[in-house]
Amino acid sequence: MAPDTKTIVIVGGGFAGTTLARALDGKLPRDYELLLISEESHTTFNPMLPEALGASIFPEQVVAPIREMVTHARFIMGRVTALDPVRKALVCTTLAGERTIGYAHLALAFGNRARLDLLPGLAEHALPLKTVGDAMHIRNVVLRRLARIELETDSQTRQRLGHFIVIGGGFSGVETAGELVDCLKSIRRYYPRVNEVELKVTLLQDLPRLLPELSEKLGHAAHKSLAARGVSVRIGTRASTVCEKGVLLSGNEFLSAATVLCTIGTRPNPLVERTLLTVERGRIVVNADLGVKDFAGLWAIGDCALVRNVRDGSIAPPTAQFAVAEARVLAANLLATLNGEPTRAFSYRSRGAMAAIGHRKGVAKLFGLQFSGLPAWLLWRAYYLSRMPTLGRKLRIFIEWTWGMFFPNDITHLRFTRSAELDLPTAMMSNESVKMARRAGAMTL
Repeated sequence: MAPDTKTIVIVGGGFAGTTLARALDGKLPRDYELLLISEESHTTFNPMLPEALGASIFPEQVVAPIREMVTHARFIMGRVTALDPVRKALVCTTLAGERTIGYAHLALAFGNRARLDLLPGLAEHALPLKTVGDAMHIRNVVLRRLARIELETDSQTRQRLGHFIVIGGGFSGVETAGELVDCLKSIRRYYPRVNEVELKVTLLQDLPRLLPELSEKLGHAAHKSLAARGVSVRIGTRASTVCEKGVLLSGNEFLSAATVLCTIGTRPNPLVERTLLTVERGRIVVNADLGVKDFAGLWAIGDCALVRNVRDGSIAPPTAQFAVAEARVLAANLLATLNGEPTRAFSYRSRGAMAAIGHRKGVAKLFGLQFSGLPAWLLWRAYYLSRMPTLGRKLRIFIEWTWGMFFPNDITHLRFTRSAELDLPTAMMSNESVKMARRAGAMTL
């Protein structure tokens, strides 16, 4: 694709990118084209990943196809590997090979990656929760753990297999721990040889309380709810090392566990480092109107951008709420720029924050009012349902969510085994078992 001065390109299919695309779709001057590039063909509603992990909802209910979100815009599934802001061109790897795409304006709106180098052994032995693939993998691991407990006779081995440790007491960690303990209680009926006392969920938080992003009252409410449902909440407890057999705490206490989930730490998308733009705290520095400094026609929003909120001078947090707000301001600024009008600075008042903590309970602070329990959970789900594209999709998901409230969690273990792999000696084994067999020299692949 030759360089084109009439193309508006958006890189990133998350909340920021898709909101911007929808705001511009069909509103550009007639001779302009809108192009959205994303590594995935869908938007992932990341705050709902813990519910997919716990099988409270199906994985397709936490994603929305990008092509359903736009009508006039063009969509390319690909990965941007290089950017030249001087020539106003980018290089993108697509299904048809590498392409060079020129642009009149480029909006960078891609997300972050999970960071697994914060603790020794984290990358090798912990499971991150950042994508739908992560959620499905963890779900399968949980099901395999229970199935294996039924086959083991050693009590210590059974206890270790049934212990799940979640590192991080922020939104993701609290939601994951809550969904996990509910999932274990719901599905244990299908594993009659697994005793209730053999299943345990531990939440590690190195700060004095849970959910530091919310008020102390709501953090205490989340702590109380999790503890009442059986989660061992360890406040002021720091993990120092993760190994194959568990987690070593900073006080030299060792927690034996076969499964460790990591909900802490993010790292910048590798594209940030390759752009050679001004970067601070791993995010691209932008002007008040969301334009990138020193490069006309280049903009950045969402997780990859360091956006200062002129309302109070604070740095906008990398949340869905602020990503949507930034996208709407940038859409207005892009249209103003095309029409030769002045742009405006990003100014936004936070509406609050919400978190689901499992068992149809949540905590929320909206417009200064604090909620907890079922009302907060319903508000949380209503918000994300409103973000789904098309009325038909909203209605289908609403019906499926309502149906799921009255029935146990699903225990289907989805393995994407192809026909050619069925007769291999590793067909029934988990990745962990394959690695163990390789080390023992029991098979060659």
